[in-house]
Amino acid sequence: MRDALTFSIAAVELYERPVHLRLPFRFGVVTLTHCPQAFVRAQVVLPDGRSAWGGSAELMAPKWFDKNLALSNEDNFEQLRQSLRAAQGAYTSDHGAATAFGHFSAHYGSLITQGASSGLNPLVACYGPAMVDRAVLDALCRVAGVSFYQAMCANLAGIDARLTPDLAEVDMGRVLYSLTPAPHIALRHTVGLVDPITAADVTKPVSDGLPETLQEVVAATGCRYYKLKVSGNTAADIDRLSRIAAVLRDVPDCQITLDGNEQFADAHSAAAFWKSVQGTPALQVLAAQTLYIEQPISRATALQSDVRPLAAMRPLLIDESDGTLEAFTQALELGYTGVSSKQCKGIYRSILNAARCRARNEKAGQAVCFMSAEDLTTQAGLAVQQDLALVNLIGLTHVERNGHHYVDGFAGQGGASAEAKAFHDAHPGLYEMTPAGNARLRIHAGNLDLRSLGAPGFASGALPDWHNLQTMAAPAP
Repeated sequence: MRDALTFSIAAVELYERPVHLRLPFRFGVVTLTHCPQAFVRAQVVLPDGRSAWGGSAELMAPKWFDKNLALSNEDNFEQLRQSLRAAQGAYTSDHGAATAFGHFSAHYGSLITQGASSGLNPLVACYGPAMVDRAVLDALCRVAGVSFYQAMCANLAGIDARLTPDLAEVDMGRVLYSLTPAPHIALRHTVGLVDPITAADVTKPVSDGLPETLQEVVAATGCRYYKLKVSGNTAADIDRLSRIAAVLRDVPDCQITLDGNEQFADAHSAAAFWKSVQGTPALQVLAAQTLYIEQPISRATALQSDVRPLAAMRPLLIDESDGTLEAFTQALELGYTGVSSKQCKGIYRSILNAARCRARNEKAGQAVCFMSAEDLTTQAGLAVQQDLALVNLIGLTHVERNGHHYVDGFAGQGGASAEAKAFHDAHPGLYEMTPAGNARLRIHAGNLDLRSLGAPGFASGALPDWHNLQTMAAPAP
């Protein structure tokens, strides 16, 4: 193992560009048709003077980080920009040398506190530093000439338990050294609340040659994992799930996850819904195939109620409630057994939660808690690559991926053909090129090829064309 590298952060730059969806995507309380994507570019400098730039990207999804209906989508976008600006200021205010995890730790609590004083919840407050941390880690891997996997295996980032006392007895070096990334990962396709199931549901066809209905997705991708959104309206959900079940009936070894997106008021109503699913003859197979239920209860009460009766029927996972490093441990005490990995919440949170699961499972001698790989419409390029590398590092075998379905690769990001070609050339197994010069995720038999993500850098290979991005505007006076 190598010693963790210390470095200073010389610069953090913020950019964005518009993203247009080919299909509307409804989750929870919002139907998304367009959305800005944020980009961070960071420069690190080692004590010996060597330096490098790295990057990260993430969609600024509205009505997920903060679901306050009094806020417009534009308000949500500005909240995330505010979080990014706060992280930019914090990470560049101290030019002293520290490890990658040291830089994160120095600002983790203060940025949450600063965000709260401005009305930003912890999920929003952690968005900015999560993006900066990835760009910094990309730069660190580049200057060291190692891949993300190699850097984590050697704990080049210096990850420790200073922020997680429950992991004080865990040998993080041993945990990280034991991680073995796989060459492929199974894709879990998301069915949004307004997605057409069959051709009869299509009212405004896109007709771009890509799958539009669930039937077409099944035929085109070979996926056997599916994530189904539910609305909290039991009658409507049962009807829609029954129609979905009919389409998925012949998928070999099909596995299902259900996403409540906080649509249930409490554990009692969520349990009543699940009993309705189990009691519906058309859903008997789907119910048996369901691995877990994701965040059914509003974050306002999710970590205040005992959910063990519901969890006894089907494992429960927190997602929106995972706002801090302590949230998963709180959830475990209430009966939840799972937590999502999302890079928008921070790569170190995912890694530390993975260490928690390993420690608890080893102590119990059986699997008592787990992690899942969930998506926030990660887009072609840095966003999808870095998230895939992260979930692959921590040993997850299937990942929710929906960005490629709702956004037509780089064409949905302004049609940057030169950039698309650069990413395709760096990752020819992960992407396929269209005749129009667009790079899209290549899905083969329901799997994604991850082998190219082991190149130097944080799964980057290529970088965005920074000159063609919009500099993130300063806040209005």
